[in-house]
Order: sequence, then C-alpha cells, then structure tokens
Amino acid sequence: MKLPQINIRNKRATFDYELLDTFNAGIVLSGTEIKSIRLGKAGLNDSFCYVNNGEIWIKNMYIAEYFYGSYNNHSSRRDRKLLLNRKEITKIERAAKESGFSIIPTRVFINDKGLAKVTIAIAKGKKEYDKRDSIKEREDKRQMDRMFKH
Repeated sequence: MKLPQINIRNKRATFDYELLDTFNAGIVLSGTEIKSIRLGKAGLNDSFCYVNNGEIWIKNMYIAEYFYGSYNNHSSRRDRKLLLNRKEITKIERAAKESGFSIIPTRVFINDKGLAKVTIAIAKGKKEYDKRDSIKEREDKRQMDRMFKH
C-alpha cells in the first residue's frame, strides 16, 4: 500500500526572502508528532531556525496534537532540534552571523525511509520593490503560458 506524499511548504518564505542555499535536515520528534506529520497536520508559518551551542533548532513550527494521543500528547509549538552534520552547521552558523541573513524552514516532507525531514534555507530578506518585481515576473510568466496555449 502506497502512502500519500507529505509535502508541507512555507509558501510565504519564497515571497518574503531570497533563498540562497538549502539543506535537508532531520528533526528530533517525540511521541505522537510523527503521526500528526504523516496526517499532514503541520505548518511552517512564522517559523524560523536559530543556532544555540553548536546545534540548530527550529522555533514556532506547528505540529497539531494527535487526535488519538492520550496523556502522551506533545505540545504543538515547542522548539525542535534539527539534525545536520558538523560542516553544514558551521556553514549555516557563519551565514546566520552576517547581518541581513536568516535561517528559514521551507518544506517538511517524509523521505523514502519514512523519516521526517525539513528543508531549511539561508535567506536574505526582500525589500518591497523586490516583492513587486517577483509578482510582475510571475504575472508575465502566466500571460506567456496563456498565449502559448492558444
């Protein structure tokens, strides 16, 4: 039996930030969190990553409480540790220390082995005029696609 693909995206990230470099990281989950992710009940709105003592943590990531979880249920917006190798952590830490750069989670998915993974990106915030340019490019692309269909 093939399970449905879980692909939870942070749609706001590509609009508000210019994504420079991406990394795939594992998440340390507890109890019923993986069951909620497999049901697709997670969100990345307003979440971000930070470095603390050589470890990368994701803050404000929403994973809904599991419906069938009893007293073992988890809190929905707790900080979760991300699993990366040392070289990736130092690269992200160096970039995060520079001004204007942030670490943004862009996607949560379940890989072929059934493990939950997060794609995080080193991002630089866009200015208002950059956002207008990206909207204009998207509309131009849609118009071109419409013209080629006819």
